[in-house]
Amino acid sequence: MTSSLPTGLRERKKAKTRAAIRAHAMRLFEEQGYAATTVDQIAEAADVSQSTFFRYFPTKEEVVLTDDYDPPMIAELRAQPPDVGPVEAIRRSIRAIYDQLTPEEWDQEGRRQLLIQSVPELRARNAEQYARIIGLLGSAVAERAGLPADDFSSRVLAGAVIGAALAAAPHGLSPASGPDYFDRFERALRLVEGGFPLGPQA
Repeated sequence: MTSSLPTGLRERKKAKTRAAIRAHAMRLFEEQGYAATTVDQIAEAADVSQSTFFRYFPTKEEVVLTDDYDPPMIAELRAQPPDVGPVEAIRRSIRAIYDQLTPEEWDQEGRRQLLIQSVPELRARNAEQYARIIGLLGSAVAERAGLPADDFSSRVLAGAVIGAALAAAPHGLSPASGPDYFDRFERALRLVEGGFPLGPQA
């Protein structure tokens, strides 16, 4: 029983350090530009060593590109009742994560997305991230259905959901582009579930 307390404290301290590194990095990126900001500057601003920086983020790019919401979203998806359909289970899992965000967290995520869109190399790398999340999402969908992790139909469904998420987001931003995003996203998911009917019924 008592061994869980230090682990919890340790994890909270790690989360606080990670958040501080990212917060100072974002401030520096906005103040002096992404390209002009170095890892040394970020580490100094966050009062950590360079080696500590790299324990949390393997590259400067990853400070911006790492999406902290993907792992808990996948965990929520796996926890959905087995009788809930895959698209509805995905909708619930995404809602469960993003409904918890504070206005400050929404602001931080919006700033992150704007930075990604404004820096060509980040924008290019971000496109690669979608392939990764399709793989994660497809594996979780397959697992819920009792299918192999590389099931083709599960991966295609995951790709359709991510495509719907991108199409529903304004100006090409990610699904976390604002609290009102989910009204559009849920409309997009209804289209996926309904076989993509066209017209005003969407």
